[in-house]
Amino acid sequence: MPIINYVTHDGNQFEAEVEVGKTVMEGATENMIDGILAECGGACSCATCHCYVDEKWVQVVGNADGIEKEMLEVVNEPKESSRLSCQITVTEEMDGLVVHLPESQY
Repeated sequence: MPIINYVTHDGNQFEAEVEVGKTVMEGATENMIDGILAECGGACSCATCHCYVDEKWVQVVGNADGIEKEMLEVVNEPKESSRLSCQITVTEEMDGLVVHLPESQY
């Protein structure tokens, strides 16, 4: 299983094995990693799973589009690398992926 690295706003790092086909959000919630609230459960309707994809991984993960891109307009401190973790489906190529978590989802 790929390992996803979650880095909190204050620099703490957590690793989680995430099954291929699950989302980065599910990896965080199933492993009780703070920083991803996922209030809508992955329906892409609340933006409380906002993360920043590490610049080394943006090409692998890809950019937001459609409704996700619209939802990112309401997050605190959006960046070029902003994504909703519920919309990032884990693949084998994402082994080692690093995502940074914002200080707050609100």
